[in-house]
Amino acid sequence: MALSPSRFKRPKFERSAWREWLIIIGPILLLVVAAFALTSHFIKPAPPDTFIFTAGAEGGAYHRHALQYRDILARDGIKMQVKTSAGSLQNLARMRGATPEASAGFVQGGTTEPEDSNSLLSLGRMFYEVVWVFHRLPPDTVRLSQLRGKRVAIGPSGSGTNQLVRQLLKSSDVTAQNSTLLELSSKDSLEKLSAVEIDAAFIVAGPEADILQAPLRSKDIHLMNLAQADAYAMRHGHLSRITLHQGVVDLKDNIPSHDIQMIGAGAMVAVRDDLHPALQFALAQAAAEVHRRPSIIHAENHFPQVQSSELPMSTVAERFHKSGPPFFQRYLPFWLAVLADRLLVLLIPIATILLPLIKIVPFLYSWRVRKRLWHWYDELKKLEQALSDAPGDKEKHRAEIKRIDEAVSDIPVPVEYSDQYYNLRSHVEFVRRRLESHAAAAPSET
Repeated sequence: MALSPSRFKRPKFERSAWREWLIIIGPILLLVVAAFALTSHFIKPAPPDTFIFTAGAEGGAYHRHALQYRDILARDGIKMQVKTSAGSLQNLARMRGATPEASAGFVQGGTTEPEDSNSLLSLGRMFYEVVWVFHRLPPDTVRLSQLRGKRVAIGPSGSGTNQLVRQLLKSSDVTAQNSTLLELSSKDSLEKLSAVEIDAAFIVAGPEADILQAPLRSKDIHLMNLAQADAYAMRHGHLSRITLHQGVVDLKDNIPSHDIQMIGAGAMVAVRDDLHPALQFALAQAAAEVHRRPSIIHAENHFPQVQSSELPMSTVAERFHKSGPPFFQRYLPFWLAVLADRLLVLLIPIATILLPLIKIVPFLYSWRVRKRLWHWYDELKKLEQALSDAPGDKEKHRAEIKRIDEAVSDIPVPVEYSDQYYNLRSHVEFVRRRLESHAAAAPSET
């Protein structure tokens, strides 16, 4: 019996394995790419490397702290441009509106408007702006109501100091109608107080301000020990009672000579809500580095304080203040940590899709190969049934076994399934021999 040339064809082992994997993995990769593209729409772009911070007058506490932030951020390659301003009110004006002049700035407690909550966030209270009330009145002047009828400097027009002092005096019935309220700068106020041209001056400043040293050491100027400090703090949520302890300014000369009660407004760092979260985090971290240090009016780590009484807290800053830097920020440079965070956000949903699919890939691979072999087993079974049902159709059966043999020879089968492949080939040969046996026996039966 002449053997069909197809029976000597080389099996397609060499190219079949990678072809099978490509057919199975290709759709999975397309699904992953689609998931990647979909997820990327919900991820903020990389943060800009520059933003504008509106501070305060040059040489003041706002400006000095802003420069400290700038230097800390520069270590991570972030450029923070510091703009001087007239104070809290101008800072708020610069951050408002659709085309703001600044993305972040200092804001004094009590100066915001309700609508500011729609576009601004707080990174936390960073320090106290203490209300220092210096006067040339009798030492037992301990209530603001005792300033009624006096000449009082209340800070320059349009400043946060002016707005805060007017609130305090109004609650004590000290108004422009019953007293002389002069809108003077801190420097001018203290000069006129020293020259006995006014009776009292309100200075809103941090405890380290150089301008405070002279009046604190003066024998003719007194610092008001505010008897109603707690009452003011309770009536105005943005205020806190502050104690200036005996001797804390100068231990040698015992300045002050006794504990003095004052009040102070919390100064916060405010940011626009569209400032990139990574920059919010970096700025909150820089502020914490500066303000966690102790001062003469509070202990170490008293600031920053998480608060949301006026502006909603930034979730990024709140998480940082409560839990510290996230994992990547602790061990990687800023920009590398930002990249890692963004990639992680992308990888989580992709991994959610990919991992289950990877588990079923081997099963799909095996099923596809076996399915190809099972098909031809089914064809062989049908041919065997035809041999029994119609043994006289010899030429038709020969054509069918030839077709099956040639088709099986062309099946692409991975090398690791060669045993099953050759098992199929042996069964094809078995059916061929049975067919020829039937054909040889047919003449003797007629």
